Amino acid sequence: GGITGFEALSRWEDEELGVVPPTEFIPVAEESGLIAPLGRWAAYEAAQALARWDAKAGQALPVGVNVNLSPIQMARDDVAKMFEEALHYSGIAGKRLTAEITESAIIADPANVRKLLFALKELKMSIAMDDFGTGFSNLASLHSLPIDILKIDRSFVSSMLEDRDKAVIVRTILSLAESLNLRVTAEGVETQEVALALQQMGCWQGQGYYFARPMGENDAYDYWRARWNCETI
Repeated sequence: GGITGFEALSRWEDEELGVVPPTEFIPVAEESGLIAPLGRWAAYEAAQALARWDAKAGQALPVGVNVNLSPIQMARDDVAKMFEEALHYSGIAGKRLTAEITESAIIADPANVRKLLFALKELKMSIAMDDFGTGFSNLASLHSLPIDILKIDRSFVSSMLEDRDKAVIVRTILSLAESLNLRVTAEGVETQEVALALQQMGCWQGQGYYFARPMGENDAYDYWRARWNCETI
C-alpha cells in the first residue's frame, strides 16, 4: 500500500492548440531533434522536484522519480552526463532516479546502450525496461544488461482478467523476473480487481489510474505526504 515514487510525464497545453497529447508531440520532437533538450529538461526538472520536496520536508525523502529516455535521445545526446549534472545540481542521490528505456532502444544500438546503462549504474541509478513484452528483446539482453525493473505493458495488464492469454503472459513475465532477480512494475492498473490479482501473483509494484491520475509537482507531493508513514523511514 505504500508509494515508492512517481514517473515524470510531459504535458503540453497550448493557447491555440489546446491540450496536445504526448502521442502527437513526442514523435515530432524526435523527428525534429528537439527530443534532446526536452529530455534534458525532464531529467533536470525531475531531480529538482525531488530536491524541492526534500527542502519542504526538511530531510531526504524515501521517494524517487522515473524518467523516460527516447532511443533517439540516447543516440544523439550524452545521457550519462545529463543525469550526472542533474544529480549534481539538485544534490539528490542517484538511487532516487530511475531511467526507463524501451526494448527498441536496445535493439537499435546494443553496444552504445550497454555502455550507457553501465555508466548510469555508476551513478547508482536504477534501470527499468519500459513496455516489456511488446518488443523483440531476447533473454540474453536481460541477462547481460544491468536492468533492475521490468515494466509489464498496459496492453497485457488492463484486460488480463477477461483475457486468459494475457494473464498467462503476465504470470510468465513475473516468473521470468523472479528467476533473474528483477523487480516488476505492472502498468495500466485501473481497477481494484486488477490490483488485487497482481498482488496475488506476486507483483511487486503497479502504476495506473487506480492509484492516481497524472498531477502536477505540488499535488504529487501532497498526495505522497498524505500517505507517508514517518515510522517507515
